[in-house]
Amino acid sequence: MLRTRTLTAALALGLLGACQQTKSTVVTSPTAGTAETQVETNEPALAIANPVLAGDFPDPSITKVGDTYWATATSSNWGPVFPLLKSTNLKDWELAGHVFPNELPAWADYYFWAPEISQEGDKTYIYYTAHKKGGNLAVGVAVADNPAGPYRDLGPLVGQEVGSIDGFAMRDEKGDLYLIWKEDGNSRNLPTPIWAQRLNEEHTALLGEKKELFRNTAPWEGNLVEGVAMVKRNDYFYAFYAANGCCGHNCTYGTGVARAKSLLGPWEKYEKNPILTKNDKWACPGHGTVFNRGNRWYMLHHAYDTRSFEFVGRQGVVSEFTWTAEGWPEFTNNGSVPVQAAPVAKARNLTDEFDGPVLQPSWQWPVQERPTVAVRGGQLRLTARPEHSGAALGQHTTSANYTATTTLLNPNGLPAGTVAGIAAHGDPENTLALTAGSGKLQLWQLEKGKQKTLSETKLPTAAALTFRLRAENGNLFRFDYSTDNGKNWLAMPAAGAAAINGTYLPPWDRGVRAGVLAKGPVTATATFERFELDSQ
Repeated sequence: MLRTRTLTAALALGLLGACQQTKSTVVTSPTAGTAETQVETNEPALAIANPVLAGDFPDPSITKVGDTYWATATSSNWGPVFPLLKSTNLKDWELAGHVFPNELPAWADYYFWAPEISQEGDKTYIYYTAHKKGGNLAVGVAVADNPAGPYRDLGPLVGQEVGSIDGFAMRDEKGDLYLIWKEDGNSRNLPTPIWAQRLNEEHTALLGEKKELFRNTAPWEGNLVEGVAMVKRNDYFYAFYAANGCCGHNCTYGTGVARAKSLLGPWEKYEKNPILTKNDKWACPGHGTVFNRGNRWYMLHHAYDTRSFEFVGRQGVVSEFTWTAEGWPEFTNNGSVPVQAAPVAKARNLTDEFDGPVLQPSWQWPVQERPTVAVRGGQLRLTARPEHSGAALGQHTTSANYTATTTLLNPNGLPAGTVAGIAAHGDPENTLALTAGSGKLQLWQLEKGKQKTLSETKLPTAAALTFRLRAENGNLFRFDYSTDNGKNWLAMPAAGAAAINGTYLPPWDRGVRAGVLAKGPVTATATFERFELDSQ
C-alpha cells in the first residue's frame, strides 16, 4: 500500500455483532494505486486514554510505516515547525524530531498549519499549509526517505487569492493522484469550497483544472468546512471534514462526513451530520485523520479539554467509530469523544537538567524569532533579544493546573538593560513574567505589545535565584522566588496579592507555554540551571 494509515486490513459490515459471519471488504488507503482486499481480522478495542497527544497538538495526522505509527500536528507560530511523534502502541508517544527543525521553507514565513503525513512507497510526504512571503496562505509539500526525516521541501502547490489550506493527497478510482484542499473563503466572509486537482507523480505541481467537491451549505457547518481527510471503502470515497468555529471558549466545531462513488463526485453529505460533537469533557472535536486496526476504526483529531480550553490548546484525542448497515460511519459514545478510559491519561511532567549537548526537542520558540542558545555543563545560556518579550523558550502545558520552576545564575551580573526569568508565553506580544535585572525583581505583563509593571522589589544579593510560576484553572497565575534553592519561597505579589488573570495570553489558535526569557541587548546572555514543569 502507498499510504498506510493502517488501512491495509479489510472490514466486514457486521461490526456491530461479533458473532456475525466474516466478510471481506475493499479498503483503499488515500494515495494507494490499487485496492487491497483481505478477510476481516478481529482486533481488540484500544484502551483509549485521551488525550493521546497531551498539549497543544491541533489538526493531528497519523500514518503507519512498518510497525510504527507516526503523527504530526499544527505548530502555527511556534518553532521548530511540525512535530514528528512516533508510537508502536498508540498510547506511548515519543517526540522524534520535527519536519523543519532548523531552517524554514524558503517560500514561507509563519502560520504553519495542518501537516498531513503520507507514506507512498519508500517516501514520506508531508502536505502542509503556511503563509507565503508577500502573499497569502498556501499548501506546500515536503519529502523524506524516512518518516523521521530529514525532509526536503518541494515548495508550494497552490495558493489562491483568499488563501489555500488543509492539503490532503488521494488517488481516484483510476489510480490518478489528486490534491484535496480548502479555499479559505471564510477569511473574506465568503463560502469555503473543497477543491480537488490532479497532482503529478513527482508531487511538485498540479495538473489540469480544479474541480469543486462540496462547500459549506448545511446550517450546522456555519461559515466553513475544512480539514478534509479521505478513505475509500468498498464502493465509496468518504470525506471526513470539520465545520464551524474551531477555536476558543465559544468554539462550535464538529465533524461531518460526505461520500461519493467517484473522487470528483457528485458528493452526498450524511443527513445525520454532525457525526462527532462535544460533551462535558471534550469540546469542539474535529480536523483529524482516520485509521483502522483490523475491524476497528478510529479517528485521531483534536478537541479542547473543557477544564483548560485554549490555555492548554487543542489536544490530540482518539475516537472510535463503526459502520452502519447503510455504509455510513457512526461514532460510539453517542457521537462524542470518549470521556473515560482505562488507563487514565496522565498529565505530562518534564525535568530538563540541561546536561545534554543540545537543547531538548520539546523546547519551542516564536517561529520568526529563533533564539540563540547554548547547552553545556548543566546550564542553559540564552542570548537576549531586545524586541517584544525578548528571547523566549517555552514548553507545552498539558493541564489547567501546573507549576514551573527554574534557577537563574548570577542575576546581579546581568548587563545593564537586561532582564531574565520565568514566563507564561502566549506569543511575542503577550507574556507574563517574573524577571531579575538592573537591581530589581519585576513582575510584569506584556499585553498586545504594551508592557506594564505589576510589582517590583529590590534584587536580592544572592548568587542564584529560583523562580516559580503556578497556574490555576489555566488562566490564573502566581509567581514566587527563592534565594535558597527553593527551601523557602517569597511571593511576588500583584495588586492586592491576588492571582494574575492571564486570560489575554493565548492567541486564537494556540495554547500557553511555560518557559524562560531573556530581554536586552544581543550582547547579553542569561544562564539558567534546571527547568521543571509539574502538571496536576
